[in-house]
Amino acid sequence: VQLQASGGGLVQAGGSLRLSCAASGRTFSTYVVAWFRQAPGKEREFVAVERWSGGPTYYADSVKGRFTISRDNAKKTVYLYMRSLKPEDTAVYLCAVGLVYSGDYSRPEKYDYWGQGTLVTVSS
Repeated sequence: VQLQASGGGLVQAGGSLRLSCAASGRTFSTYVVAWFRQAPGKEREFVAVERWSGGPTYYADSVKGRFTISRDNAKKTVYLYMRSLKPEDTAVYLCAVGLVYSGDYSRPEKYDYWGQGTLVTVSS
């Protein structure tokens, strides 16, 4: 599985962005796809996750109500809609795929495939 993230950029606080993560190669309905982010000098942080086959979505408390994860299975693409952005949302955003159990969704080491990341910068 290869992942290509895109859509990052510079946005003012309160603004919105949509990130995309396009997958190529084999994907399995049992896989989950997640977004993580990593700010300079900080550890990789879980943002959101859902299954390729659909079902519940889960979010980090810091983004709940502001970010939405969705997917287009026909395009093998997962999106992260981000609104009401804050300067503390500034980070490289990465998508990841793996066979991950629900108790491990927030653990980056459980994911098998990673995209290269896309930088989101939120100015105050």
